[in-house]
Amino acid sequence: MLNPADTRFSARLAALLPEDTLCDAPPRYLVEPRGRLFGHAGVLARPRSTAEVATILRQCSAERVAVVPYGGGTGLVGGQVNPEGPAPLILSLERMAALRQIDPVGNLAIVDAGAVLADVQAAAEAVGRVFPLTLAAQGSARIGGVLGTNAGGVNVLRYGAARDLCLGIEAVLADGTVIGGLKRLRKDNTGYDLRNLLIGSEGTLGVITVAALRLFPRPAGEGTAMLAVAGPTQALALLALAEARLTGCISAFELIHQQGFAFLREVMPDMRQPFAAPPEWTVLIELGLPEGIEPEAALTGLFEAGMAAGLVSDGVIAQSGAQRAEMWRLREAIPEANRRIGAISSHDISLPLDALAAFIAKAGAALARHGDYRVNCFGHVGDGNLHYNVFPAEGRTRDGYEAVRAGVKTLVHDLVTEFGGSISAEHGIGRIKLGDLERYGDAGKLAAMRQIKAALDPMGIMNPGAVLRQG
Repeated sequence: MLNPADTRFSARLAALLPEDTLCDAPPRYLVEPRGRLFGHAGVLARPRSTAEVATILRQCSAERVAVVPYGGGTGLVGGQVNPEGPAPLILSLERMAALRQIDPVGNLAIVDAGAVLADVQAAAEAVGRVFPLTLAAQGSARIGGVLGTNAGGVNVLRYGAARDLCLGIEAVLADGTVIGGLKRLRKDNTGYDLRNLLIGSEGTLGVITVAALRLFPRPAGEGTAMLAVAGPTQALALLALAEARLTGCISAFELIHQQGFAFLREVMPDMRQPFAAPPEWTVLIELGLPEGIEPEAALTGLFEAGMAAGLVSDGVIAQSGAQRAEMWRLREAIPEANRRIGAISSHDISLPLDALAAFIAKAGAALARHGDYRVNCFGHVGDGNLHYNVFPAEGRTRDGYEAVRAGVKTLVHDLVTEFGGSISAEHGIGRIKLGDLERYGDAGKLAAMRQIKAALDPMGIMNPGAVLRQG
């Protein structure tokens, strides 16, 4: 049984911390970005060090007070807000934002978990390196949240997800125990990998406070193009062709449906688009090339080879850095356009590459039989991750579809499972997908997860109700 973070608890905790560590939680800490879930809180804690985080968790564990770790608040599955149970303590690491070390020789950055992702990227850029994790929310997402959810983004195809970009972490477990794992090693076989256990655990096992991140040399040349393809099958064939011609040089390979451009025209009419009449399907490809290969020539060669193979019908190749940035602004604006339109049900899914085209065709046909919807299908097709979002018919709003929302989600997730996919590719489970994990997850894996949770958080204080059902 958990206890609330009430005024008496707050007074006892405040006596152990610097004077301004605790305060009331402003409203922005109590809602997730899509407005689907609203939380509550007894107190907001903003520590400045790992030692202070340990003090907070030690006291919360002793008094059985729930803790909700909070990063940048950009998560889309409600992991950062708790609507149920006694009022929790919200733990924000926003004051722990130091970029401790940026090492271009060791290709390493040591940063506090409250550091904003865009700041880490800029610091790497300043020394001629790249931290390649790229998200639409990178201006506000924080490293702790990025690692806590094992965020993906557009460059997973080449560099991997957050887990692959982290060499070590410092973290605090539920009882206040500090794990000091900031070794800057590529190889370390000394027992259980607690780093990878905490990465992706969404704050349910402990709190990451510092991370050692991998940096990479900036490619000598970068190129971007938008190429029109007939469909997902042709897009994947083009990816195979690109990988054969430019092995190891493809940083991103995004699939965009015509509906995404239509939504941009509807809510952001001033945003310039590359095609006067958007094709049904478009691929956005980004190359990072070594010295001696000219990006425009490489993309022109790929375009011509794609045309000859019947895979590409049209295309635009960026002629400057400004044009490259403009193409990516279009891609990154699609989630914001989706938000303004208002989805009935949004799905962050992954599928085996050879099942992508069949899933898209079958899901589209099933939804057409189910009701009157618009579907915006886009995402990181190079790694099998689609954002498959279902919207009201033109002229209607999502409020009129509440009765069918659960059925739409079940239809899509049933098909994802039928094709051997995952109902959460990069957003995590949080609270919004808790029932989905119970429905589609492997029973043995879920049992093991519950045992791990019980071992590391026996009081059940860490982000209760996220990932695993409380109690």
